[in-house]
Amino acid sequence: MIRFLIIFLILGFSFCRANDVDFVYNGFSGSSLIIRGDVSITHDGLLGLTTDFTGLRVGHAFFPIPLPLKSSVDGKRAVPSFSTAFVLASVPDVTGVAGNGMAFAISPYNQLVDALPSQYLGLFNTSNNGDPSNNVTAIEFDTIANAEFRDINDNHVGIDVNSLVSISSVSAGYYSDNNGNFENVSLGSGKPLQIWVEYNGTKKILEVTLSPLTMKKPSRPLLSTAVDLSSIALDSLYVGFSAATGSILTSHYVLGWSFRTNGQARPLDISSLPKLPRSPKSKSKLVISGVASAVVVILLLVVAGVTFIVRRRMRYREILEEWERQIGAHRISYKDLSMATEGFKDKQVIGAGGFGKVYKGVLPVYKIQVAVKKVTHNSEEGTRQFLAEITSLGRIRDPNFVVLLGYCRRKGELLLVYELMPNSSLDKFVYGQPKTTLNWTQRFKIIKQVTSGLFFLHERWTQTVLHRDIKASNVLLDGDFNGKLGDFGLSRLYDHGSDPHTTRLVGTIGYIAPELSRTGKATKSTDVYALGILMLEVVCGRRPMDVRAEQIMLLDWVSECFRDGRILNVVDPKLWTGCRAGEKEEMELVLKLGLLYSLESDAERPNMGLVMRYLDREYHLPEVPLAGLRANPSTRRSHTESSGNPFISSPNLESNSLLDCGR
Repeated sequence: MIRFLIIFLILGFSFCRANDVDFVYNGFSGSSLIIRGDVSITHDGLLGLTTDFTGLRVGHAFFPIPLPLKSSVDGKRAVPSFSTAFVLASVPDVTGVAGNGMAFAISPYNQLVDALPSQYLGLFNTSNNGDPSNNVTAIEFDTIANAEFRDINDNHVGIDVNSLVSISSVSAGYYSDNNGNFENVSLGSGKPLQIWVEYNGTKKILEVTLSPLTMKKPSRPLLSTAVDLSSIALDSLYVGFSAATGSILTSHYVLGWSFRTNGQARPLDISSLPKLPRSPKSKSKLVISGVASAVVVILLLVVAGVTFIVRRRMRYREILEEWERQIGAHRISYKDLSMATEGFKDKQVIGAGGFGKVYKGVLPVYKIQVAVKKVTHNSEEGTRQFLAEITSLGRIRDPNFVVLLGYCRRKGELLLVYELMPNSSLDKFVYGQPKTTLNWTQRFKIIKQVTSGLFFLHERWTQTVLHRDIKASNVLLDGDFNGKLGDFGLSRLYDHGSDPHTTRLVGTIGYIAPELSRTGKATKSTDVYALGILMLEVVCGRRPMDVRAEQIMLLDWVSECFRDGRILNVVDPKLWTGCRAGEKEEMELVLKLGLLYSLESDAERPNMGLVMRYLDREYHLPEVPLAGLRANPSTRRSHTESSGNPFISSPNLESNSLLDCGR
């Protein structure tokens, strides 16, 4: 009891009638905030978040007691009105170059587990961003424009509900009480700013007001948005701060904080707030003036030190170009990637392709398992693939895609960093004699996941994306055998309504649509064709082309069996073991869909919207037109045997077109 009273007096908060929360921090010395991650409190009471410049960092600081929720008329728990004021400052490591911002968070938990740094501000991660079950509301003060979150500019205040795509956002500033004009304020200037956040629990209105520290509170709020926190919050509700660093480093500080439920937050005592640390520029001036008498010695030491540092850092030197500032993907240092992969040792290699090797590793600090793909930089195609993957996958977020965590460029090396898929690729579990066999439930789930991902690319994102290389080896499996579409190196983006054609023949032999091999023009229909072939091989357990199999072309064989009325004869024999009721019908559905998607005429193939409805049984599957199937396979096979199949005799094709043999 005595200990509680001491903490009570130090914090300077009190519980009013009805257990209202009311506290004031004019500095944080002796506070009992719950802090996690890169957070420190200086001796004079300055709360610092993400002040350690050694890598990607996240910092959280929450008030230890949840807000007292009250019962509403309908019996549900309601969020009361509250008012809070705080002073924050974001100090960039390099003057004029601001990094990622920070946020005031309202959360059902006093910790945000698995939250990522950089553009995620320590609030969410790649998989839960946008998930309604987060139950998190935040006011973001962001100094980087992230295209993936549709940020309005690189200096804005936004209200976020379960997602970093703000429901409302405006440029940082305030409305002058003198003339009503809007005055801009730089969030990343390093100067303290006072913020007021007020929630009206009756009207369900959330307001945010901002001004320089020395000004009184403007009468007109910067943001006023209708938000019902009661529909978002759970039974407990904590308030606090979150910040994160990325490749551009910024220290975030909170100088003071006042909060009250069901009333106006008490004003902060500006004169009692702790001071910000001196800027690097000021420190440099003091050092120079203090050692003027020993300038010669210092210069010699500096020259020796710089020489040592330059030689050491040349090993990790990276290239930064203008286009990199306009993409959503995060840049990761080469040093971190080298440490993660143990110096890119051969024992860390988990795959290889025409454009380089893939290494497994664990990112330092966050201990995140990653796959690092090194792309050969000595060719135009290698660079083109690198840029395509960053500009497409780096900005697209969908649970059915492999997450691109970041990238790196260094001298002649281009590196892409993905979440690690523990179970490798789909082809390893479908062909030959794998140690683990996927049952039909798993295969059907993977087919639906890949289909959903392709539907998102074609129809649901802001631009139409052609993947152009759908195949079993590009479907990766996580620890629960969920299928995720990867390898966007050949993808292209187009505006909806434009003509999404390419004029370069790319793809993998066996998955290339007939019209693509004739014209070289990729369309959404050519992606659908490749999806159809993928469906057939998942059901049949055979490659699209396999010289070791009795039937050379998988599509020919399935087409022939369908004509003869024995389509289920092509099913992978391993799937019949333990086959449950209804699974035979699902197999037949997928086989017929595969044939429908791989019809000779691209005009007869359904679009991805219909594909999803067929798989979900929302639409009845139409009859597969026999006339639209490939030519008689026996004729085609005898021609191959007599004349020689160029695909088989030259398995490793290299030309101006980007053809690849299926693995």
